[in-house]
Formats: sequence, structure tokens, C-alpha cells
Amino acid sequence: MDLPFDANQRFVYELIIIAQFFFSLLCADANCLLNALLINLILHIGGQIDILRENLKEIFPKNDKNPSHFEAKEAIREHQKIITFSKYIEDLYSYIAMVLFVSDSLIICCLGFTIVASIDRPDASESIIRNFLFYVVINMEAFIFCFSGEYLSIKSKSIGDAAYASFWYESDSRDSRIILSLIMRSQNQLTITIGRIMNLSLGQFTTIVKASASYISVLLAMY
Repeated sequence: MDLPFDANQRFVYELIIIAQFFFSLLCADANCLLNALLINLILHIGGQIDILRENLKEIFPKNDKNPSHFEAKEAIREHQKIITFSKYIEDLYSYIAMVLFVSDSLIICCLGFTIVASIDRPDASESIIRNFLFYVVINMEAFIFCFSGEYLSIKSKSIGDAAYASFWYESDSRDSRIILSLIMRSQNQLTITIGRIMNLSLGQFTTIVKASASYISVLLAMY
């Protein structure tokens, strides 16, 4: 760091090191908190989807052609609650994901360039190990967000599969129409977007890695 004062004095130097340590610790804790909150929210909504799937199996048992009309409507209500909760997650993390993906792409690109450019240096091993660990952590953070979006999409699609696999066709037309509407709504998969532009998925993680590799090639050509 370039500081506007003399930082080589012992007391000042130690104070700066302590301040940097706590600032880095605070940033790491805030970052981990955001990631942990996203994982817990996605796992919670995944659990609610599993409960709904089990309820759909019980609404239309094989040997019962007169299921409760109230239970069919309750399944619709539970599905609507899941959709609403997913929208809340989307509103909370959409722009966070956009900032994270832009910053992670730049950091991955710069770290990759630093690793490749330091191969011929005398302290190459130390620099490569330090930057490679940081490179893995940044990629893991992007992977967590992409995996969460992919998991939510797959889980939401399984609602329609569970409803279709039930014996809804053996019930009366009133209950059948209710379940058919649930099947149709589940075709619109629940997702988390990157700034409401594109969906979070494992395909997007692959795109980030490929784009970062392309930027590294350009920087090496200019270097």
C-alpha cells in the first residue's frame, strides 16, 4: 500500500497490519454470510418442494378416486407460496450475483495472468501457490452461486413431474383441472438471475471460466 505518511515506524506499522487484518476478516465474514444465507434459503425452498411432492402423491392415491377437493386447492396454495418465496430470493440476490460475477470474472482473469506471468520468475513457486489458492477460492464462490441457481431450477421442475406421476387422471374433472394448472405453472422454472439478464446455472459458470481464459490469452499477448 502507498500511504501518505511514513508507515515504517514500528507502532504505525503494527497498527496498519492489525487494521488490515481485521478489515480482511470483516470482508471475508460478510462474503461468507452472503454465501451461507443463499445456500440456506435454497435448501429451505428445496425442502418445501420435497414436502409438496410428497403431498401430491397422497392427494391422489391409487385406489381412491375421490380425493379431497380441499387438499388439491391446498397444494396450489403451497406451490404459490414456493413461487413467492423464490421471487423474494431473486429480488435479494439478483444484483448481488451480477456484482459478484463481474468482479469474479476480473479477479479470475487477473489471477490467471499473474500465475502464468510469474512462471519464469525466481520466486515462481511461492507466487503460484499463493495466487492459485486464491484462484480456487474465487472459482468456488462463483460455483456456489451457479450451483444454487441450477439446484433451484431442477427442484422446481420436479414439482410438475411429481404432479404428473400422481393418479390425477382418475379423479373427477374439477380436481384434474386444478392439478393440470399446477403442472402448467411448474413448467416455468424458478431461477435466480444475474441482474435479471441471464439465469444462474452451471452453464454460466462454464461461460465465466471460458471468458476468463480468453481474457488471459489477450493479456499474455499484450504482455
